Amino acid sequence: MEPKVKLWMEKNGLLVFSDYRAELLQRIAETGSLAEGAQRMGLSYRRAWGKIKEIERNLGVRLVQSEVGGRGGGATRLTAEGERLLALYRRFRRAVELDLDREFADVFGREG
Repeated sequence: MEPKVKLWMEKNGLLVFSDYRAELLQRIAETGSLAEGAQRMGLSYRRAWGKIKEIERNLGVRLVQSEVGGRGGGATRLTAEGERLLALYRRFRRAVELDLDREFADVFGREG
């Protein structure tokens, strides 16, 4: 056995960030494209854009900056605040997982 946990963050009762949302930001950062990031997650562009706007609205910060395409197409990148949020969430997630593993081993033993 191994422990698993679903993690998300809320602000004023609104869901503002989660593993799913972090993955979307990560895919945008990797590809430089909202469309490509969405496609890699199996999401429509519209759904991905809606999630980004929802997070931004609920947090009150801009997470992505988009540039309209020309011949080479557009680009979307994370803002400094988007990069910071993603980095902090990943750090927090790792800390939670380490604590979870330690507590699981203490309670259930190494064999689980």
